[in-house]
Amino acid sequence: MATAAARAAIGDSEFDRDTAVVPRADEPGTYDIDLSAGWTIIAAVNGGYLLAVLGRALRDALPHPDPLTITAHYLTASQPGPAVIRTQTLRAGRTMSTGQASLYQTDEQGREVERIRVIAGYGDLSALPDDVRTSATPPAMPSYADCVSSDDAPDDGPVTGSTAILERLDLRLDPATAGWAIGMPSGAGDMRGWLGLADGRDHDPLSLLLAVDALPPTAFDLGLKGWTPTLELTVHLRAVPAPGPLRVALTTRNLAGGLLEEDAEVWDSADRLVAQARQLARAPRG
Repeated sequence: MATAAARAAIGDSEFDRDTAVVPRADEPGTYDIDLSAGWTIIAAVNGGYLLAVLGRALRDALPHPDPLTITAHYLTASQPGPAVIRTQTLRAGRTMSTGQASLYQTDEQGREVERIRVIAGYGDLSALPDDVRTSATPPAMPSYADCVSSDDAPDDGPVTGSTAILERLDLRLDPATAGWAIGMPSGAGDMRGWLGLADGRDHDPLSLLLAVDALPPTAFDLGLKGWTPTLELTVHLRAVPAPGPLRVALTTRNLAGGLLEEDAEVWDSADRLVAQARQLARAPRG
């Protein structure tokens, strides 16, 4: 299992650069960032990337290194460009600390608008006990080589708008959940795939926050098209991931009233369940 020192030694990848936050010397707990257009999808900045940005700010502000649980409410759509993050330490204990953070941007009228608000509990994943008792099993899916790359997607798929985030991911979808790309969704509400970062950077706890929201939405497998905006996202991190690509499985069991849930499981190369998530999203209107 990686140590905190090993995690700190991770190189300056695109993900690291684009989630880097700059503390304000005159405002403790406040950070500036320029949200990168490289992590946009359809009409807005990806929610997993944004969660990783806020997670990095809280990691700097709190005395513990890793988010164990983090919940975000997405209030308004974030856009590429300058943003400010304000954090607050709510409690700092021996093994766990709790904090909250909000990300703000300035709109066209010069008003500061809150985009996201999170509350999180931080600890040290490397210090957790090794005892594991679980009935969960890794998703059954083809090998990395037998899955479908985003390069294989047709030009007339259901995504209209920015797909910049796909250039930063090494994403291979299970063919059983990729039929939507050729107009043949299964209707089951499933999405599965292998996930790495395109520049080869290994995953760590912060990139797990990206991973739970990096695959195409399950709405596509339900036969829907268009943007699926996240309203709320909760992530539980269970372990520091082993090197290598992740396996991510998403499922939706209920779409009602224009809203759907997505349950996510993230497994590492050592067959460990390293992250779980649930989000509530608005179904595409198109």
